Amino acid sequence: MSFKARINKYRRYLTRSLTKNIGGKDGDAPIAVNGAVTIKKVLVIRPNHRLGNLLLVTPLMQELASTFPGCSIDIFVKGGLTPIVFQNYPEVKRAIQLPKKPFKEFVNYLKVWFKVKGNGYDLVVNVSKGSSSGRIATTLARAKYKVYGDEKENLKAKYPDYLHMAKFPVYNLRYYLSRLGFKNDSPVPLLDLKLSESEFSQSRKILAGLTGNTKPVISIFTYATGAKCYKNDWWEPFYQKLQAEFPDYSIVEVLPAENVSQIDFKAPSYYSRDIREIAAFIANTKVFIGADSGIMHLASASLTPTVGLFAVTNPKQYQPYGNKSVALNTATCSQEQIIEAVRNILPA
Repeated sequence: MSFKARINKYRRYLTRSLTKNIGGKDGDAPIAVNGAVTIKKVLVIRPNHRLGNLLLVTPLMQELASTFPGCSIDIFVKGGLTPIVFQNYPEVKRAIQLPKKPFKEFVNYLKVWFKVKGNGYDLVVNVSKGSSSGRIATTLARAKYKVYGDEKENLKAKYPDYLHMAKFPVYNLRYYLSRLGFKNDSPVPLLDLKLSESEFSQSRKILAGLTGNTKPVISIFTYATGAKCYKNDWWEPFYQKLQAEFPDYSIVEVLPAENVSQIDFKAPSYYSRDIREIAAFIANTKVFIGADSGIMHLASASLTPTVGLFAVTNPKQYQPYGNKSVALNTATCSQEQIIEAVRNILPA
């Protein structure tokens, strides 16, 4: 572990220790309400810049929009991806963005916190229970109703998928709102980038030009960060198995921003830095296969059947779901079993 990584690890440990009791059970205590509850302005708190973590918030946004039609949602985040991810979410009005490097932009960093404190909301929802910044922002924000995002044992016992990062805030919100007279037992919404028909059709043309044929397409993504990345000696034989098992399909590799390939560019490859274009491209394929990563969540949010490969991170927290998607632990699952899972997804 590098010196910088160690410093960040100790920093996170210290800030979580100092903030773990902020809000807590008092913030999620039952509330006696006289009269109808009106929720028009909502603040969603997820101070993180990673693509995957933002995509995992899309089910919560759908939940809020369906529960409170016409509501206005602000989202407290890091980085600049938020307007792109929520481009087709009309209820998301504003991103309140923390700078990625607060010590280099300290004045702007402080301004953001004052902005959170200065705005008034009807409801605040903290997405991640482990985020120190999230708990502080939830406390600072002015709102009558606040969901701090604490883990609840009764919900964990009731819902086997409670700890999934996309479902956790939805279940917590529903539990909180049930005490205000709202009830919702429907399935948790899927990750959804809400691609437009024009985005979909434009990428269909790109895909057709890349393959040069009319065969249906299997998309693969051979990259991931750090220990999540499967190396060349894993992907090469798997790619060969895919070719042998699915001769009636074209196989296309979606390349990462680093423009590298674990199969040495043997398949037709697609490269873009536009995340909506990448999602629309994957949406035109029949199934996506890749390790746990932001692009895996992007594939899931494109509503494409997704085969997520897990060896390091916990699939119970990050697995793709819906649209026949599956998560496979490659420590206990052979490549042949992965091929079988792909076969079960593809049309007979």
